[in-house]
Amino acid sequence: MAVYTQLSAETLGHLIAHYDVGGLVSAKGIAEGVSNSNWLLETTGSVANGTRFILTMYERRIDTSELPFFLGLLDHLSERGAPVPRTIHDRSGGASREIDDKAVALIEFLPGVSVDRPTPAQAFNVGAVLAQMHLAAQDFPMRRANDLGPDVSAAVLADCGEAALADIAHDLPAAVDAARVVADGWPQGLPRSIIHSDLFPDNVLMLGDTVSGLIDFYFACHDAMAYDLAVTHAAWSFTDAGRSFRSEIGQALVAGYESVRPLDAVERSALPLLAQGAAMRFVSSRAQDWIETPADALVTRKDPMDFMRRFAFYKHNGAKAFG
Repeated sequence: MAVYTQLSAETLGHLIAHYDVGGLVSAKGIAEGVSNSNWLLETTGSVANGTRFILTMYERRIDTSELPFFLGLLDHLSERGAPVPRTIHDRSGGASREIDDKAVALIEFLPGVSVDRPTPAQAFNVGAVLAQMHLAAQDFPMRRANDLGPDVSAAVLADCGEAALADIAHDLPAAVDAARVVADGWPQGLPRSIIHSDLFPDNVLMLGDTVSGLIDFYFACHDAMAYDLAVTHAAWSFTDAGRSFRSEIGQALVAGYESVRPLDAVERSALPLLAQGAAMRFVSSRAQDWIETPADALVTRKDPMDFMRRFAFYKHNGAKAFG
């Protein structure tokens, strides 16, 4: 999440007048993330919809023609009992609207906090909910290809150029060849569903050990379920900017996942390479964002070397990384 565009209170008030949510009380920009502008809105509320919402303006990386997929997925999963926020539809039934030629959507606010240092019990429950989400999404009728797969990561890094990568970090140009090796060896034919593909701790809300919400589905796509587990493993199992691996967290995530949906032998053997691909995805996107993000944007750049270190861990530890 981030804020790239500033909206006045008058504009926000006019927007929410199209929804059954009451009048605007307050709006606060959310300065995390790198892709969209987001605000936490407080309203006078309604019985059906409550008083707190997330407003998202779609800025980068998202083709707004795909919004029916993203927003429809939220409604589909919510209807099946998954802990995801539903889309608030306007009075005409629309799931999104436009402001200054940019699409916006109003999303249900869910209670909970994101954890900085998860416990094994929390990690176990995140793994279990991820598997539940995969199963609940299997009958979702829409499809979206993964447009951030390993070939894309390799191409993005090549386009960044070794000189620009070296300006970020001395060792970062090595990612160009590493990403191509991963892409060339990518496993095919693994079981698929709709996956989240970006399940970092800040995209999970928790109340104690219980998962109260999975949020930010704007990279969701139809891809290998084991890849989604690998992304989550890479996102949750490290501290100290990717330098320290928490084996108890990685093991708990996998155990929680398999308590709902056991992996088959092919999926399990693919996990080390899938995790390397997950790491390269974030190396490439962070490097690109580092280079392209405007200096005056209300957003904090993220260091791609954090995930280069995770990539090296998976490459050198293989299956041992997953217990």
